[in-house]
Amino acid sequence: MIYVLVYDIVNDRRRNRLHRALKDYGTAVQRSVFEFDLTPKEAGAMMARVEKMISPEEDTVRLYRLCAACITDVRILGEGTLSLDPDYYII
Repeated sequence: MIYVLVYDIVNDRRRNRLHRALKDYGTAVQRSVFEFDLTPKEAGAMMARVEKMISPEEDTVRLYRLCAACITDVRILGEGTLSLDPDYYII
C-alpha cells in the first residue's frame, strides 16, 4: 500500500532525527513529505517509532493511506515519480 506522511516538527534536532528515521521506510519527496510502499504492519511499526520521536504537544505528523484507485489519480507536476516498489526485482 502507498502511504504519504507529512510532518511539522518544531525542534530542529527532533526534525532531523525523524527525517533520518523515515528514510529507513520510504522516499523523501519534499523536505517534510515522504512516500512509502509498506504493508499495514510495516506502517504500524513505523508510526510506533515516529510516536516515540515527537513531542505531541508541539509537533504534527499525519499519515495518509492511498487506495489502489487513488494511486492511478496521482498527478505529479515537475520532477519526480510516485515511489512504488516494482512487482519484481532483477538480481
